[in-house]
Amino acid sequence: MTQDELKQQVAAAALKHVPRGEVIGVGTGSTVNFFIDALAGIRQDIKGAVSSSERSTERLRAHGIAVFDLNDVPRLSVYVDGADEIDPQGAMIKGGGGALTREKIIAEAADRFVCIVDQSKLVPTLGRFPLPVEVVPMARELVAQRLRSMGGDPRERAGYVTDNGNIILDVHGLQITEPREFESRVNQIPGVVTVGLFALRGADVALVGTSEGVEQRNFTPRTR
Repeated sequence: MTQDELKQQVAAAALKHVPRGEVIGVGTGSTVNFFIDALAGIRQDIKGAVSSSERSTERLRAHGIAVFDLNDVPRLSVYVDGADEIDPQGAMIKGGGGALTREKIIAEAADRFVCIVDQSKLVPTLGRFPLPVEVVPMARELVAQRLRSMGGDPRERAGYVTDNGNIILDVHGLQITEPREFESRVNQIPGVVTVGLFALRGADVALVGTSEGVEQRNFTPRTR
């Protein structure tokens, strides 16, 4: 089974977690693109979506799915998004597509985070995938110095500007054994907008596409 086929099957399985008649949160990335395509088949059963990126917004609207501003939605019961890595406790690295800030905002606004991934994204320890950090441009070197002191090798994502007008430092060479603590430390660096470490608000459920079918993993709820 190809990686795209794994992504398609897990995207289809996520439809079972979509409440009818509500606005849902929708993330960004290749697996989420398959989810949006699948969501189009039940668009008459949902009110619409809050999107984490301009790319996802365009795809949702192309399928005739209404897109709402988060400020106009009283609550989100579920947020469906992918991950670049996910560990056995449901902590994730996200932001490979550059939408980490809006993804983190919507994840925090949702009662339930359903992570959809193929089995290649499962890792015992986070850090193999470079950790994205969105940074205010004037703070680039300050933040980079702090990240180096924390054991990382930060590299500016060439030619990339986020939807919020900021830059991204991709931090290589990490082994994140205490993701909640590490997320808190990075958050405290002046100039950091968002770190693509989703541990303080990790996944509630992971749907994992495997060659044997979709595996569901449930995680212990975190204090938020």
